[in-house]
This record gives sequence, C-alpha cells and structure tokens, in this order.
Amino acid sequence: MSEAEHSGVPEPVTTYNLLFVCSGNTCRSPMAAAVAREALRRRGWTQVAVQSAGLVALTGTPAAENAVRVGAEKGLDLSGHEAQPLTPELVQWADLILGMSMSHVAGIAEMGGGAKSALITDFEEGAAPGSGIADPFGGSAATYRRTLRQITRAVEGVLLRLEPILAP
Repeated sequence: MSEAEHSGVPEPVTTYNLLFVCSGNTCRSPMAAAVAREALRRRGWTQVAVQSAGLVALTGTPAAENAVRVGAEKGLDLSGHEAQPLTPELVQWADLILGMSMSHVAGIAEMGGGAKSALITDFEEGAAPGSGIADPFGGSAATYRRTLRQITRAVEGVLLRLEPILAP
C-alpha cells in the first residue's frame, strides 16, 4: 500500500496521453481521435486523454467535410475540430504517438518523439507491417468510410494492447 492509501487520501488519477498524427490534421488523425474517445468512453477509461495533430497542419482548419459526414454516420462528432500542427509541446505531452503512415512516424521522430511513437496499424492483428492508413483527402464519402473502418480496427488494436496497463 502506498503512503497515500495508508493516510486515507486517494491517490490522484494518472492521465495517459494518446496523440494521433497525420499530415494536415483534417482527416485521419481527427477521425482516429474521435474513434478513440468513443472507444474509451465505452470502456470507462476516463484517465486517458486524446489529441490529434498534423505534421503540416494549418492551425484552425476544420475537419474535411467527408470526415465529418462519415463520422456522424457512426455517432462521432468532428464538427468542432480545428487542426493543429505537431509541436514539441505536444510530443512532450504524449505518452504514445501514433502516426498514420511511416512518413508521419519519421516526422514524429525528427521532433524528438521517436521513442514513444509507432505506426497506428502496428497494434492491429493481422495488419501488414508498415501498411499504415492511406490518406482519403479529396476522396468520396465511400473512401472516407473505408478509411474510418481501417482506423476503427487499428484503434481497437491499440486499446487492446494498452488494456493491461490502462484498464481501471
């Protein structure tokens, strides 16, 4: 037992910080963050914080129209999303940084986050090594639906891997 438990004072809840990174922070990473937030809510993992960023994001850019549309079809709200660039502060904040492609993982490493970064699909059972999630930018709603399905499988894989250390 810790000293705090002996004194009857509950220990503070530790937050685990999860960061999703893509290029412009308007499609894949905001969809992944929305999927993760919903999956965390269903699991009751209130100690996990989620953010998204882009390597070349323009601050304040909204989520892509089709990302908002297909997200809403699955009960995910991306309507208030505003893009943000990946910064050293976000890299420092995060406990795990998940890139959508190998180029994103390389960009994260260049910013000093290599030791805590991975390709989002690395945690997915049966995914081809290095496969990543293709960029749907400019694609049809069907393309975004396919991307959202891929992201959902990948996020579930991440959370299954994290469960032994994060489940309340």
